[in-house]
Amino acid sequence: MFHFNDCELPLLWRELSRDHLAATVDLALDEDGAADDVTTRSLCAPSEVGRARVVTRAPAVCAGLGIVDEFVARDQRLSATRVKRVVDGSMVATGTNLVELEGPLTSILPIERSLLNLLGIAMGTATLTAEYVAAVVGTKAVVCDTRKTVPGLRWLQKYAVRCGGGHSHRWGLGDALLVKDNHIAGLAVDEYTQRIQTAVEKLRLLGTPLSFVCAEADTLQQFDALLALPVGIIDIALLDNFSNDALVTAVARRDRSRPTLQIEASGGVNLDSISAIARTGVDRISVGALTHSARWADVALDINAG
Repeated sequence: MFHFNDCELPLLWRELSRDHLAATVDLALDEDGAADDVTTRSLCAPSEVGRARVVTRAPAVCAGLGIVDEFVARDQRLSATRVKRVVDGSMVATGTNLVELEGPLTSILPIERSLLNLLGIAMGTATLTAEYVAAVVGTKAVVCDTRKTVPGLRWLQKYAVRCGGGHSHRWGLGDALLVKDNHIAGLAVDEYTQRIQTAVEKLRLLGTPLSFVCAEADTLQQFDALLALPVGIIDIALLDNFSNDALVTAVARRDRSRPTLQIEASGGVNLDSISAIARTGVDRISVGALTHSARWADVALDINAG
């Protein structure tokens, strides 16, 4: 299983895009009808060559610029030039030229919207993530994404979070054990912890690779039960919708009895609340808004500009 935060951004892009990028671009072009662009076909001659640039209309954090290469690779008549010093993870100002395209207008115009859609999603996600990361500066907390992603675009959105300075939580259901409230609904606290211990021991006996084991607690009583588990059973305690005072209490109890256990806060985290949550001493804060509420970055494609 690929671990996002173990790699530099260029390697991360190659690993993520290998299996997903081509399929994503295929889907985007197909649903937009790029092969049957009646407007461009009727207005532009095949011999009419143009130059274009992809430019920002507002400040943003770059993410997913390699998408352009996939579009260009599909048409030998197109060429792209990446602007120097503009790389994924860099903050750019309004009016920044990200990439230049050259080729027939009949090749450039049909891909315009699909290209901008994917870049807008990626850069918007990275930009919002950077705001959250800035809000926890000075604390030990890291900002993590969740599985609340657009189906088919998880790889791109999680990559964009990394570009914005965030961290990836688990990729999907198969790479980590995360016990949520619905898994143990109706169980008494002692039944809850026993079931976790049994499940983890079974998976490890089978040799199932796990990035981490995480268990949710909705109350301090449940958290205390997690602290009482044998060392090595869980790596992270997920404290869902705890008040800040309760988080402070939980951190103090963890520090006294199990300092290696990480504490993750989750539940309705936003830009107004994350700083105070981080100051409670938690190690991780998961934020669904990074991927489900990011505003698209304002990027445009200008023909024969500049």
